[in-house]
Amino acid sequence: MTTHDETIIHLTASELAAKLTAGEISSVEATTAHLNRIRATDADIHAFLHVADQNALAAAADVDARRAAGAELGPLAGVPLAIKDVLATRDMPSTSGSKILEGWVPPYDATAVANARKADLIPLGKTNMDEFAMGSSTEHSAYGPTHNPWDLDRIPGGSGGGSAAAVAAFQAPLALGSDTGGSIRFPASVTGTVGVKPTYGGVSRYGAIALASSLDQIGPVTRTVRDAALLHDAIGGHDAHDSTSLDYAWPSFAAAAVAGSANGLKGLKVGVVKELGGDGFQQGVRNRFSDVLELLTREGAEIVDVSCPHFEYGIAAYYLILPAEASSNLAKFDGVRFGLRVLPDGTPTVENMMAATREAGFGAEVKRRLILGTYALSAGYYDAYYGSAQKVRTLIQRDYAAAFEQVDVLISPTAPTTAFKLGEKLNDPLAMYLNDVATIPVNLAGIPAMSLPMGLADEDGLPIGLQVCAPAFADDRLYAFGGAIEPLLEATWGGPILGKAPILREAVA
Repeated sequence: MTTHDETIIHLTASELAAKLTAGEISSVEATTAHLNRIRATDADIHAFLHVADQNALAAAADVDARRAAGAELGPLAGVPLAIKDVLATRDMPSTSGSKILEGWVPPYDATAVANARKADLIPLGKTNMDEFAMGSSTEHSAYGPTHNPWDLDRIPGGSGGGSAAAVAAFQAPLALGSDTGGSIRFPASVTGTVGVKPTYGGVSRYGAIALASSLDQIGPVTRTVRDAALLHDAIGGHDAHDSTSLDYAWPSFAAAAVAGSANGLKGLKVGVVKELGGDGFQQGVRNRFSDVLELLTREGAEIVDVSCPHFEYGIAAYYLILPAEASSNLAKFDGVRFGLRVLPDGTPTVENMMAATREAGFGAEVKRRLILGTYALSAGYYDAYYGSAQKVRTLIQRDYAAAFEQVDVLISPTAPTTAFKLGEKLNDPLAMYLNDVATIPVNLAGIPAMSLPMGLADEDGLPIGLQVCAPAFADDRLYAFGGAIEPLLEATWGGPILGKAPILREAVA
């Protein structure tokens, strides 16, 4: 890559947008630099399943022409964007990481994608993911795993490891992800990026290939809090196509991030969830979290210990609700309407054709969860399993409500550990599921949460995420808190955390 390209790709989205507006860089130059970065590094990282070179450059040229003509453009106009493959795109394959949808190009855009295009963002391509978003490591993709740019032998989190890895490796300044039980926040935690799961219904799910409809949420993946706020502003809002979309007058999240940076943390009541720490959490994770608590106290925040006693049942409830909803949502992938079709030998019936198609098209993790979900919904077991899990969900929502009566935000580590080695937990589903112990309750309650870097672990030098939670509809609190604490944390490291990753500077430079 040229020195000019290197300079461009290391700009944050807001910095790049400012240079685009000032005419110092063209969108074609910015897009070309990121496409060159993808070409130079993605054989090692495998963040992308599809790269839309020609379409991206054409869109960039169109933005440049309209800017030159004096058109009024949005704050992120001309900035490149990576898109998780769970989102429908009318001009790119949308496979959800599965062989059963290999090569499928939808006839429409997901609303989040359509909104990004309206904001004149430049789609670079589609990022890798666990099949149908079922996984915590991106090892369950039908197209091979994504590698963590900090250490290519480690996982980048999941299910949205491709989006997080692309942003961490400077292949894209912004990405879209989806979060069902932590699929934005866990990858952000282990790659040193920022990931936000908005309030349920705050960003339309229309055109997102559904996993669990009551849990799924689209959100931003970026390198800074302000960039996440800008992208959230661009993709959010009410959508008549989505019956769960919230018709609500959302404030400017970018303004909230800027205000937070100016106002600081003094007087803020910050709750520490007793159940999300201690046993099972890596010592380095606990050390960095203790450092954050000291920083908050020093900056004038009030630390309040809170208890959410029903969180211990969160994983058990989640792994009944999610498979049950998935078994319903994935029933449409049957070889009849679209996608893969496998005809067994002889004279096939519709039934055995569907069985053969699903056997060939679905991977092991998807089959595991579909079997579990179908069983949980079967006659005689619905109330005992799915019904009981929904009751636990209500108790978790009440835990959050009680906690937010005492504090402004809740914090915890995003994940119990740093990135583990590829293959380390692949044959131990329970160990894999436990990665999401801190993130799952958020989705069960429908509240917003953010993961931002809080330092590196003593044991391995890998990034650790700080999870911040706010009440439903209070997404702006996340950005205000993040905008306040991010520069304080960076000051302790001497700059952005991604600058501390040797492999980002050398092996894939």
